[in-house]
Amino acid sequence: MAKDTSKRPYSSLVVDGNEKAAARAMLYAVGFTEEDFSKSQVGIASTWSNLTPCNMHINELADAAGMGADEAGGKAVTFNTITVSDGISMGSPGMRYSLVSREVIADSIETVVCAEGFDGFVAIGGCDKNMPGCAMAMARIDRPSVFVYGGTIQPGKERRDVVSVFEAVGQHAAGKISDIELKEVESTAIPGPGSCGGMYTANTMASAIEALGLSLPNSSAQEAISNNKRADSYAAGAAVVNLIERGIKPSDILSMESFENAITTIIALEGSTNAVLHLLAIAHAAGIPLTIDDFTRIGDRVPVLADMRPAGQYSMSELIAIGGIQPLMKTLLAEGLLHGDCMTVTGKTLAENLSTVDPYPEDQNVIRPMSHPVKKDSHLVVLRGNIAPEGSVSKITGHEGLQFTGKARCFHGEEAALKAILDGEVVEGDVVVVRYEGPRGGPGMREMLSPTSAINGRGLADSVALITDGRFSGGSHGFVIGHITPEAFDGGPIALIEDGDIIEIDAEAKTINVQVDDAELEKRKAAWSQPAPYATRGMLAKYAKLVSSASEGAVTDK
Repeated sequence: MAKDTSKRPYSSLVVDGNEKAAARAMLYAVGFTEEDFSKSQVGIASTWSNLTPCNMHINELADAAGMGADEAGGKAVTFNTITVSDGISMGSPGMRYSLVSREVIADSIETVVCAEGFDGFVAIGGCDKNMPGCAMAMARIDRPSVFVYGGTIQPGKERRDVVSVFEAVGQHAAGKISDIELKEVESTAIPGPGSCGGMYTANTMASAIEALGLSLPNSSAQEAISNNKRADSYAAGAAVVNLIERGIKPSDILSMESFENAITTIIALEGSTNAVLHLLAIAHAAGIPLTIDDFTRIGDRVPVLADMRPAGQYSMSELIAIGGIQPLMKTLLAEGLLHGDCMTVTGKTLAENLSTVDPYPEDQNVIRPMSHPVKKDSHLVVLRGNIAPEGSVSKITGHEGLQFTGKARCFHGEEAALKAILDGEVVEGDVVVVRYEGPRGGPGMREMLSPTSAINGRGLADSVALITDGRFSGGSHGFVIGHITPEAFDGGPIALIEDGDIIEIDAEAKTINVQVDDAELEKRKAAWSQPAPYATRGMLAKYAKLVSSASEGAVTDK
């Protein structure tokens, strides 16, 4: 009698029939029983590693997800993929591998899930690139799957977090704090497991993925060390078995409307500029034609409501304490700013998920009412002009002002810029130009948290701007513009700026220009030559050869 393979469309190809006896023999050795071969196989993609607080606990969450899948009638099989730590590699050559790791994570999950014939999977991520990497794999493979966020860290002493340390470095360079005070900040900012504690990239992307419908409700707003996070992981394992039984795949969840929901949510939360890069990449994996101009279209009608770090006051733990992002999403839905009919991994629509959510407590100040926003429209502003004809991404929260004009101070790479800032060579009125840090030129599009934090630590946040073909950490704040395209390595106009040129940035007009006429720029372009690549072998060389523009999500499979 033929076996029913409707719930095992992929694993049955690996383990059914006499000719697959060798495969079954291998699986007996890793703990399969005879009964397990008739169950849906659920991969548990774990990003566990003890190299970073963000991921040091994820093995426990993977165990819980596996238990949830098993007890729902599936058979869980756990495997690992990589992580790297942005917070540790920031400001060093190692940061070049950060964005590269997003591609490695997506590729490795695809490799294991498809090679082993899993019918569905859970993907668990903690650090910045884990989340988009997992979501890219989910979209690309298109098998029933659920994302689990590893959860946020608890605040350190005096509500410190990792950005407090980076800014303390700038304060120390300015003589504002002593060696002993710097050491005290360093040793008390990171109290244990979890991702960086403001609305930085990890919490931004966790929120975006929840709004996309790829994680269970409230997965983005739980502390790493909590019963809620373990329960979320267990429920995700069970949810995948339900999705397999119902035949619900990411392609049933992801649509232009679900991406609009994600963009709306991260604007309201004052999320990281990295969300632009990562949502473009996830949409590309899903075959959805999202562009950077969609962020402008949506941003013109969505207000910033969250008063959260880095530009605001509150930490993720404080947002968790008042109910997470679900009440915010319910408010946005009621205002007609979300598409409630989008399917989610619960098997229900977004509106159905939100129907039982309670509003925020009346006395909270973390999330502003629609009538009193932090900013009336998006803080993620796409700028164009003769510096960035293909676009750039700024994070203008309103605290910095909306226009900036200053003299260019040009640097080939982050290290040179950071040294000049810490040495006091960057002064009021300067526009720091950090170039050759794009996806190809870096390669890897490093984050500029060290220079922006040094500017803030020296007290120059209101009087110095920074522009780059690299990108920013979610912890960066100030008048900063990244993702400038075309990048310097490709001969983009940012490569042609000279010290002393006047740069004008206007967030209201959405423009970024250098006061140099076209003829002079053409003359400079004729004299420009492409520098030697940073790497000629290995991962970075391969990445530089394959990677697309930042305006297209910096993907490697265009």
